[in-house]
Amino acid sequence: MSAQPRSDVPPSRAAYEAPDARLLTEAVTRLRRALRASIRTDYPWETLPMAQVELLQVLGEHSPARISDLATRQRLAPSTVSGLIGQMINARLVARDVDPADRRASVVTLTDAGRGQLTAWTAAHERRMDAALAALDDNARAAIADALPALFLLAENLGEQEDDKRTQ
Repeated sequence: MSAQPRSDVPPSRAAYEAPDARLLTEAVTRLRRALRASIRTDYPWETLPMAQVELLQVLGEHSPARISDLATRQRLAPSTVSGLIGQMINARLVARDVDPADRRASVVTLTDAGRGQLTAWTAAHERRMDAALAALDDNARAAIADALPALFLLAENLGEQEDDKRTQ
């Protein structure tokens, strides 16, 4: 049985005492929302939708890539990724080239502008996160540091569960 947050204790404290799926989901949602909102402070010209930022991140790690590979990695429909890539080509963030391994197929690569946008976006997020972490006490920072390996493992498990569903 999972613990319910008490009304006199903020959810983050209740989650620390007895984490469950609902509270962890709430914490992750709040973190994502806070990061998206706070980025406007350090990076006010940021207009990229999160889906495009995530594609830039994937391309930063795995470039060049086929649309189908990007769709699989992001768990999106190929038509959705194709539409996003089209917008990103128009914005000159990515380029479409012929796949050297199969001249009938195309691959997407980051442009210099795309790489610059990704670098600036990442740096702005890291500055915001550094400032937020610095405002915490040593125990809270240590708890977050200690939780990181488990959070990465949790993300892997979630990805594997999704992969298992697709193969059934």
